[in-house]
Amino acid sequence: MTSNKNIKILLNYVIGPLVFCLLAWSIYQQLLRQNNWKASLQHAWRATTGVEWWKMVLAIVFMFVNWGVEARKWQIAIKQVQRLSFIQSCKAVFTGTTLAFFTPNRIGEYMGRILYLGEGKRIKAISLTIVCSMGQLLVTLWVGIGGILYLQSYGNTELLHTFAGLWLKLVLYAAIAGAVILTLFYFRLAGLVRWVEKMPRLRKPVSYIRVLDNLNATILLRILSLSVLRYSVFLGQYYLLFDVFDVHITVAQVAGSVSVIFLVLAIVPTIAVITELGVRWKVGIEVVQLFDSNITGILATSLAVWIINLVIPALIGSLLILGIKVFNNRK
Repeated sequence: MTSNKNIKILLNYVIGPLVFCLLAWSIYQQLLRQNNWKASLQHAWRATTGVEWWKMVLAIVFMFVNWGVEARKWQIAIKQVQRLSFIQSCKAVFTGTTLAFFTPNRIGEYMGRILYLGEGKRIKAISLTIVCSMGQLLVTLWVGIGGILYLQSYGNTELLHTFAGLWLKLVLYAAIAGAVILTLFYFRLAGLVRWVEKMPRLRKPVSYIRVLDNLNATILLRILSLSVLRYSVFLGQYYLLFDVFDVHITVAQVAGSVSVIFLVLAIVPTIAVITELGVRWKVGIEVVQLFDSNITGILATSLAVWIINLVIPALIGSLLILGIKVFNNRK
């Protein structure tokens, strides 16, 4: 227990900030190489209150659509153990976002969501929540693979012959392997449960995941389709914000580059409050500059998306967590 605690402290308070500082330094050096970077930075700041302000507002509205779709997806899955209203599901999702903000690769999200379930149903609900994440990850992997292939075909050929082209190939191979394996697992969950049941030592844990037997192909496809819809909302946000911050790329280029950003974020271990922003910045620059060299605009877009999709929902969730504590104290 002490050893695990020390490892967590090392990751969260030493390695995490160190990685962020290294990324920030690398980004700063790239920013300095951009012509008139100070003027570009000022322009990016003015853009938030300029004639394109409505696009920023629309991106914020999309945030509520995004988490609303996620809430509906979780509501469908969790129905196997407990029925929740759409409002309750939304509260659970926002609460999960708050806890995810401080944990590696958002694993705290599961614990935040199950606070709204009955005590005897919480452990079973974790496996269903993981299925929702698997559906989103499947979309991220397959679309990301398509994005890499697009970048390799239509991106800046000079940059693709540098280190950027090498790491794109490595990510592509890893994504293909992961996507194939995950797809097989996703559509064979019931078979997986039955296979684990045959192992005597795992009979007790199996009782908590047996609920996956109830997830038929129709439910799994609904979860997958909602994941695609949510992914489309993300792309819409990026397209709007790129336009706000004068990053001039087409719809196809947005889809190709952003899909690779999401793919890398899904593969690389990050902590939202420490390293994820740095990774977003770094990957965003490396990928989007294949089509546009406005590094300041790319940084501003990545920051805006991070604030809109993670910081604001985490703040909303923190208020909901406070409400839960106040309610429990009164009770």
